[in-house]
Amino acid sequence: MSAKPQFKYYLQSKKYLIDEKTDIWSLPIPLSIKKPQKAEGISVTYGEYFYAVRSFLEKNKFKPITSAISQHLNQNIKPEEIQKIHIYSEKHGEFYHPARIEIYINGSGILFVLNAAISSTGKGFIKREFEILNKLNNEFSFSFIPKVYSQGETCIKNKNIEISMFLGEWFEGFNEFHISQNKYKQDKKDSNIKIVIWDHEKGNFFLSADETLELYSQVAMILTCYYNAETFEQIFPWHHAAGDFVIKLQKNNMETKLITVRQYAPMFENKNEIAKNNTDSDIYLMLEAKLVFFLNLSIRNRLDRLDGVGEIVWSDDIAVEGTIKGFLKGLAKISSNNLIPDTLAFDFMNYISCFTKTDLLELCNCIVNTYNPMAPELSVIRQNLKNHVDLLYDGLAKKSELITAQTGGF
Repeated sequence: MSAKPQFKYYLQSKKYLIDEKTDIWSLPIPLSIKKPQKAEGISVTYGEYFYAVRSFLEKNKFKPITSAISQHLNQNIKPEEIQKIHIYSEKHGEFYHPARIEIYINGSGILFVLNAAISSTGKGFIKREFEILNKLNNEFSFSFIPKVYSQGETCIKNKNIEISMFLGEWFEGFNEFHISQNKYKQDKKDSNIKIVIWDHEKGNFFLSADETLELYSQVAMILTCYYNAETFEQIFPWHHAAGDFVIKLQKNNMETKLITVRQYAPMFENKNEIAKNNTDSDIYLMLEAKLVFFLNLSIRNRLDRLDGVGEIVWSDDIAVEGTIKGFLKGLAKISSNNLIPDTLAFDFMNYISCFTKTDLLELCNCIVNTYNPMAPELSVIRQNLKNHVDLLYDGLAKKSELITAQTGGF
């Protein structure tokens, strides 16, 4: 067997190469938002973190990484073909400490993400998320979430600290986005807030109104695509403030991905009893559940933190139009994949047209009342909910009229 691949360690960018000789190597990584250096009495240095990631990749003669590369390239890759492995510490959250892994084979780089969890809470999340991502990728033909390849644990020597990890797909060229103050208004019609894309390579930039509409539409479409109309299972919770969605914008073409799935569960406890029967009452319950899903989606899609870290903010009104558009597009996609009857999307529009504006506001209030009473976004939601429902009602009415006038549906 040839020499082992050369390892190098970086802080996010290639500009910050570090090793045992640099001061930061022995400094602790942030493990908690409240107590940056420690969590549960644990302290882990950057050097220990990098060596733990390396240890995971080297397990069983580099099996975790060779298996991932083989699946990615659809060909059998041997350990001796790996020339270099670069590990980039991307960021440190409350539960995860993701690293970008760049593997060099025949002079070309292949990217993966390695999520690491150190706290006991994070370990519970990471094991469940690996299983959920696996489940969704096996059950759905969509490719809006990352593929996952392997999971396991590794220990930090001399500290008896176990770190849970899994290796997954890295969405190359995708960037995080957040609502930001629009300090460069071109005219009075321009919004006070805009979506800013965090592009570390080319520099941050704002989305146009049309691009913003498309972004909110794609977010709603993705979540709808993974909604199970029969069991009421959905991806939830998700948060724009946490950077759960990322986008890539090239030549006026936008692509959106969901990089994390914390939970996939039904909205109602009696899902199994409902799924067993195929009666008219079940169809009604499916429509009712879909309405709750849609209304909750429309509210959550408008929430963010200013620049990702500031106060809770409410999106521009364009998000409502985008959510309606994306939700209906998602229904069309799951219908075309035979996941639900073709008529169910039409039935939903007929069903929701029976609700008055007052009905929808009352239902939205009921949904919001189920949120954590300590959630920081509650006051923002309540302050904007009536206007939100007005926009939602008018937007749905226009869409219903358009669909009625067409013969091809959505």
